[in-house]
Amino acid sequence: MLPEDPQALNLSRRSHEALGESFSVEPETDWHTLAPEEALELAGSSSDGIGPEEAGRRLLRWGPNQLFAKPRVTALHILLRQFASVVVALLSVAAVVALLLGDVLEAVAIGAVLVINAAIGFAVELRARRAMDALLAYQVPVAKVVRNGQVQTVSADSLVPGDVIELEEGDRVPADARLLTASELRVNEAPLTGESLPVSKLADSVQPLDTPLAERRSMVFSGTSAYTGRASAVVVATGARTHLGRIGALVAQVEEGKTPLEVRLDELGRRLVWLTLAVAAIVTAVGMLQGSPIGRMIETGIALAIAAVPEGLPAVATIALAVGLRRMARRNATVRRLAAVEALGSTTVVCTDKTGTLTAGQMTVTTVYGSGTTVEVTGTGYSPTGEFRVSEQAVEPAALPWLARLLTAAVLTSRATLDPEHGGALGDPTDAALTVLGLKGGVDADQLRRTLAPVDEVPFSSERRSSSSTHQGPRGRVTFVKGAPATVLGQCARWAVDDGERPLGASDRAELLEANERLAAAGLRVIALASVDEGDRQDALTFLGFVGISDPPAAGVRDTIATFRRAGIRTVVITGDQRATAEAIARQLGALDERHRAVDGRELQGLDDEEIVSEERPVGVFSRVTPEDKLRIVSALQSHGEIVAMLGDGVNDAAALKKADVGVAMGVRGTDVAKETADIVLNDDRFLTVGAAVEEGRVIFENIRKFVFYLFSCNLAEVLVLLLASLAGLPLPLLPLQILWLNLVTDTFPALALALEPAEPGVMERTPRDPERSILSGPFVKAMAFYAGLITASTLAAYGWGLSSGEPERAITIAFMTLALAQLFHLGNARSRGPVLGWRRITANPWALGALALVLALQGLAVYFAPLAAVLRTVPLAPLDWLVVVPLALVPAVAGQVVEALQARRRATP
Repeated sequence: MLPEDPQALNLSRRSHEALGESFSVEPETDWHTLAPEEALELAGSSSDGIGPEEAGRRLLRWGPNQLFAKPRVTALHILLRQFASVVVALLSVAAVVALLLGDVLEAVAIGAVLVINAAIGFAVELRARRAMDALLAYQVPVAKVVRNGQVQTVSADSLVPGDVIELEEGDRVPADARLLTASELRVNEAPLTGESLPVSKLADSVQPLDTPLAERRSMVFSGTSAYTGRASAVVVATGARTHLGRIGALVAQVEEGKTPLEVRLDELGRRLVWLTLAVAAIVTAVGMLQGSPIGRMIETGIALAIAAVPEGLPAVATIALAVGLRRMARRNATVRRLAAVEALGSTTVVCTDKTGTLTAGQMTVTTVYGSGTTVEVTGTGYSPTGEFRVSEQAVEPAALPWLARLLTAAVLTSRATLDPEHGGALGDPTDAALTVLGLKGGVDADQLRRTLAPVDEVPFSSERRSSSSTHQGPRGRVTFVKGAPATVLGQCARWAVDDGERPLGASDRAELLEANERLAAAGLRVIALASVDEGDRQDALTFLGFVGISDPPAAGVRDTIATFRRAGIRTVVITGDQRATAEAIARQLGALDERHRAVDGRELQGLDDEEIVSEERPVGVFSRVTPEDKLRIVSALQSHGEIVAMLGDGVNDAAALKKADVGVAMGVRGTDVAKETADIVLNDDRFLTVGAAVEEGRVIFENIRKFVFYLFSCNLAEVLVLLLASLAGLPLPLLPLQILWLNLVTDTFPALALALEPAEPGVMERTPRDPERSILSGPFVKAMAFYAGLITASTLAAYGWGLSSGEPERAITIAFMTLALAQLFHLGNARSRGPVLGWRRITANPWALGALALVLALQGLAVYFAPLAAVLRTVPLAPLDWLVVVPLALVPAVAGQVVEALQARRRATP
């Protein structure tokens, strides 16, 4: 009978006395420290399983074997999130105030901007992440369970702790379980642990308490699958108490933070609030001192409030991000969260999984060793294209008899077949690598088996640590063996050399063992190959050689990491794979050198967060880490002020993907969980695409900075024009609706054109932006004030000239047109850090030229199209007026280009 308190299932024999404690869903059990019979006893079960009645009681006690599902994010919630911005709130207040004061047209115009902005953001984010739904996809519909000694198929959600389940090749593991029996069982744990190869399992294995999850040979876990073999196991955790369930809980608990852009825009909005209040207070004070009528003060206050707020900013920012989204889509990156487009450009640290992210995800033989010779093999993945090189010189396998024999053994001991149509392989990844090796050497398995027909086979087992294949040939039977180096070498009495065979002496064995260690230290999985002819003793094999297999770096990864380094972005490898393998790959890719250190999961437990992010000798590789470790690493980096992008493809990456400032998942090899949790999905699984996306993100931020500079300098000019005129006791030079026209029409189209500016040279040669630095930095504000002052001076000069005519409406129209054109021509100052004088630079962004033409046409309509002129209260201007308006409007643009040309010359001077 199972102990009454379910906490018993989470205790080992050393804590069995603590059964009175409350139930915990944490799957941190130590079942791997128990022998099979001890596990059965503690679980209140037997090899015949439990009965239906007991299963029913346990089902009531622990609930169904289902993962916890987080409530869906509703469409309404996504819509409301579009309004969660200080700038949007400020505009909303302005619209309400305008409506209360009877300015319906102004209120409607502002409301339209808010609706457009929300609609764009809502349309993009409607495909919200469904991480928990994807986790549910990992549920297994049925399971084979032993109840009262009878094997039956039941719904997997009815499994309970204490059930005995049976597994066969291809079965998905339905719950966390402790193995009772296992025959040649290998399990694919890559989605859960990041282990690149199927893991061999042993029922009799009893391991230490601190054994990492990826090395628990006596356990199978929910969400993994049986690759080969068969087994029986006792269920020890179901539903949310499994390790897969724990990842789901981690994902659900992670709070989604704001991106750097969202933080900066909110800060910008708060500054605008204070600016608006300050302007209103100054106007009120001045009006009271001058004894102005209350009505005029209210009108001036509204005009200044409208001038202070860039109504087009939210829409332009959203559209800029949407444009970046489309650009990234053309580079095979699908953006699921709009603000993540810019956030990727702010990244200071890229944390990346290894298997399937930095590597090709296809096991490849890269080195062959035999007869004292090291042969390098080129080519990656399952493409049969490559050559054999000795001391960087290409050689034919036929020129090395031992190598030709090794290729034959490699092909005939492999059971994998290639799938050229999809570029993959069917069967064991190691076997696939051996098949490809043979094809590179001109050895085709089908043709070879016609000459050497298979007659017997002994599959690989964890106990034997080897497999063999016997074939009938013209000269009799021959058996080929592959397996662990120590196992195979221990059965060899001879070894193949260039001129035939010779006895394997003690010095020869020492040389081969040393070669094996060198290959293993390079992060390779080493397989030994041997053969024996019929009639020879089966323990007197002829050693043919070692093959070193790895999951090689994917194309373009090294160059991308080098680009990141030049851009001031650090790359950190975080993997559940073995330390030696992770370090070798990181060194090959340039992510690990003498300045960095490597840390494994055990060492990580002894480090505090400050030691994790230490800058004295930063960690370049974290190996054998758990999902909780990945989450902790990302959190530690963020608390240190880093903007973190996390790349991953497995279930074990989901929590870290969600916690990171930008989560990036692989679209082809990535699990549904990873893709649904991520902000960005790489459709081609190429790390190179990340580099392109980071560059695009930087371009987007630069463009956002450009249109913020443009909009704020224009709005500041409007405020100064109104404020200075008010202080001088002059009539208002601009009407509230005219200011709204400028902000929503005249300013918005040039700002949108700035969102489409192409990348400036050297965008990936600059260090990342300081995450703490505001958009409105000191130099930024000074430049903005300089141009706003020029535009203000030109506008007030034109207004003063217009007032001298004694026609207020004409003077207002002159001021309106001068301000509009000065802002439009100011577009050139905002487009680049340098002058925009050459024809190629001027035409680099055709959208800017289009915006120029469009706004000129709209301003013409504002004056000469009677219905619109009546709404804006403008009057037609005479040719003499234009001779004043146009030159004065050009002053800020000309002065700005002269200043930028001088600054560019100063920067170019050594």
